[in-house]
Amino acid sequence: MKFTTLGNSGAAVSTLALGTMTFGTEADEKASGEILTAYVEGGGNFIDTADVYSAGASEEIIGRWLAAHPADAANIVIATKGRFPIVEGPNSLGTSRRHLRTALDDSLRRLAVDHIDLYQMHAWDAFTPIEETLRFLDDAVSAGKIGYYGFSNYLGWQLTKAVDAAKAHGWAPPVTLQPHYNLLVRGIEHEIVPAALDAGMGLLPWSPLAGGWLTGKYQRDVNPSGATRLGANPDRGGVAWTARNADERTWAILDSLASIAAAHDVSSSQVALAWVSAQPAVTSVILGARTVAQLADNLASADLTLTTDELQALTDLSAPHADAYPYGVAGIAQRNRNIDGTR
Repeated sequence: MKFTTLGNSGAAVSTLALGTMTFGTEADEKASGEILTAYVEGGGNFIDTADVYSAGASEEIIGRWLAAHPADAANIVIATKGRFPIVEGPNSLGTSRRHLRTALDDSLRRLAVDHIDLYQMHAWDAFTPIEETLRFLDDAVSAGKIGYYGFSNYLGWQLTKAVDAAKAHGWAPPVTLQPHYNLLVRGIEHEIVPAALDAGMGLLPWSPLAGGWLTGKYQRDVNPSGATRLGANPDRGGVAWTARNADERTWAILDSLASIAAAHDVSSSQVALAWVSAQPAVTSVILGARTVAQLADNLASADLTLTTDELQALTDLSAPHADAYPYGVAGIAQRNRNIDGTR
């Protein structure tokens, strides 16, 4: 397992993180514990959860596992999120000081820890002034309740606005952004990736395998079924099965993944994860394995190094759809210049 710093912080995290959204729903406590143990034994030290995952059950399962494994817990970097409601109420959601104070304390209690390493705002809140949110987070850092903070699902302008406000007031800066990012979903490259690079923030991509699409287990014109992510919900991830199935780009990417995987004698999943890990600003890729076997395959991607030609082939085939100004050819060229430092 490789390690890097958590965005622009000094904390060391594994380049593959463990996502725990399934804990308490698709994976019961026994299965969740086995996945946690396998992840740590595989060299990982970065666990991501959220207060709304299984209405708090995910955090509770992680908390009990940490308590039962104190030697391992000492090396774990814990990330969780607040923003959405677990219970009904006018102040039970958002990023106001009123809600976050309660949400953070509740997460600390469920995780059974005295501080959280990375506390993330789960989504933008248009009703709360960003200064109110950032002041709370700075206070939480000063109080020792959190080590760092970050965002999830923010747009480029939202990210930049928050970064500038924190800088203007002398508050602790955000260190990470957690976006939806994979070979099939690359829209963040237009503005969000440049904004993160400009701020020195690290990206923590979620759904790097596109809800199972990039594993190679789905077939053209065959509706998914059975015990798979899309079998339970064909429109998982906000993209309808019929639309993605009808897109020739989808199958070109999958064919290329299979070809590269065969050349390395690895799985398509490992190739897809290796591509995401190699992208600019990416700090750690969040794995969403539902079984120990899936996790073991995903973790093996840490040992896979794709050639420059292989990375470029996948990048070219998966170029995001964006033909309208300013996201057409000129916009893509400008983005590439920004990333490689040329004028």
